Amino acid sequence: MASQTGQRILLLLNAKSREGLAALGPVSARFEAGGFDVLVEPFENLPEIARDITRLHQSADAIVVCGGDGSISSAAPAVIESGLPLGIIPAGTANDLARTLSIPLDFAAAADVIMAGHRRQIDVGMVNGHAFFNVASIGLSSELAQKLDPAIKKRFGRLGYAVAALRILTTAKLFGARIVEKGRTTRVKTYQIAIGNGRLYGGGNIVEQNAAIDDGALDLYSLEMRNMWKLALMVRAFRSGTHGAWKEVRTARCVEFDIETRRPMPINTDGEIVTATPAHFRVMPGAISVYAPPDRGPPGGRPKLYHG
Repeated sequence: MASQTGQRILLLLNAKSREGLAALGPVSARFEAGGFDVLVEPFENLPEIARDITRLHQSADAIVVCGGDGSISSAAPAVIESGLPLGIIPAGTANDLARTLSIPLDFAAAADVIMAGHRRQIDVGMVNGHAFFNVASIGLSSELAQKLDPAIKKRFGRLGYAVAALRILTTAKLFGARIVEKGRTTRVKTYQIAIGNGRLYGGGNIVEQNAAIDDGALDLYSLEMRNMWKLALMVRAFRSGTHGAWKEVRTARCVEFDIETRRPMPINTDGEIVTATPAHFRVMPGAISVYAPPDRGPPGGRPKLYHG
């Protein structure tokens, strides 16, 4: 792609994001110096992203989203429909998808990855028709997403998440849920159910030690400890993806899950509340072609494609 001048890029940018606006200059300069034609389309809320892509994709050869994980996930359905490759300029707080794909966090360097032209086919997770790349969760993470003050998030970044998380833990309560996998139903009492499509989430936690964003599978875990404060002892395990070794953590891998709760509970996908239970989760293997450096696979070797 880098050798072909005149390539048309539709660059979607969060007009309310300080990071996004800071990225515009170096990214546009990089593309234009490489001979690419750039159409910048600002958005102010997530639903605008898909509408903009649907409206403008026919005048582009690639779609580039400059934003955080929530913005990129919001773009996914329209990107799939367009059939165009996706470029990522990471301008969020955690940027877990970019980290999963080894995309540089430096704006100009991320643009260079797109111009280099190497692509990977990656999976997309779906829950009730909404897309996610990293993880979808019910319980603690959803409460955090609802109660995290946007001003604190913007000012303190990951530290803001940590402060809000401590507040959530002091009032956390178990909830009942039914997990349906391959026709089998399991009833649980849990603090959180998380279903991962990618590898990283929550600012660097690992969904499961062998998880990959192109393995064709979803990885589920459920936190079923009696003492919520035991979670503090599991921090290192979540960072390495080995939390499934704890007896209080239920795990499963499949291509589809159904989750039901006694009352509707919000579902957080990649940092945004988008739907509620009851929920149907599924994976779309290799649904999107994304610009990324060549894949080296996760530590310990690349897992084989999962067929469920």
